[in-house]
Amino acid sequence: MIDFKRKLKRQIEILGVCLSQNYSGHIKTSELAELFSVEELTINRDLKELREDGINIHSIKGKGVSVVNYLVDNKLKELIQQYTSLAINYDNVDKSTSLMVLKLKEKALANVVLLQLSIENKFRVLIDYEKESGSVDFRREVWPLKIFERENYWRLLAMHNGVIKQFHLNKILDVKTTVYKFDPVPESVIEDLFKYSWRTWLGNEKISVKLKLSQVWADRLLPKQLMEHEKITESDEGWTYYETVVNSIWDLAGWISSKGEGVIVIEPEELKNEVIKIGQGILKNYPV
Repeated sequence: MIDFKRKLKRQIEILGVCLSQNYSGHIKTSELAELFSVEELTINRDLKELREDGINIHSIKGKGVSVVNYLVDNKLKELIQQYTSLAINYDNVDKSTSLMVLKLKEKALANVVLLQLSIENKFRVLIDYEKESGSVDFRREVWPLKIFERENYWRLLAMHNGVIKQFHLNKILDVKTTVYKFDPVPESVIEDLFKYSWRTWLGNEKISVKLKLSQVWADRLLPKQLMEHEKITESDEGWTYYETVVNSIWDLAGWISSKGEGVIVIEPEELKNEVIKIGQGILKNYPV
């Protein structure tokens, strides 16, 4: 079973590399064999099995391996879901994958594969990234650290100019690998970024919070375990007190505001003020 999974992962990576622009759509079987540390005969078998799975991929004499026809969206989603399950250990992220394929088509698979290979081999990459303004930042050099999924989007955690940031994969329009290595970031540092993240914000702050939940919200929320480290205390009045540590009050404030009545901030004061500010802003949309 382990060998089968390793083979399937390699075959999807071969397809992703061939779809990418790194090799203008063509790369020799000998180069693929070197890239994946296998015999050229193994690569030829992989190509044959990909064709049997409906992928029109061929080794063209004098050019190299090429994907002849476009892949339909459903096939791309299937391949990306298989790959992320094998390489990144994520399941049940159909909406995130669908949105990425809708935006990027075949580039979605190519980019995920190139980024994951660069993460595993510690190679720097150049990305074309679409900014909030709609303009594109071309050839931004990043050190890819981790692909993850949050709030219906696939994201890349990466080092850029000495700072760890996250990038939407939907907005990474192109990926170019380089031959330059980067120094690995300790896994403990990456784990800490996620440990105290309430939803999507990744940061180094550690802010202690205490919330007061009505019985309705306690019954809905607490069985899910919201954070890795949390403390829950029930009171005689029917309220439940919830305590944890987060890395951003703004991330949590938005979540609290979306719940409405029955989720009350006890501390810190800064979080309470932010929730009030959001609530006042919402009320302005509905003048009496």
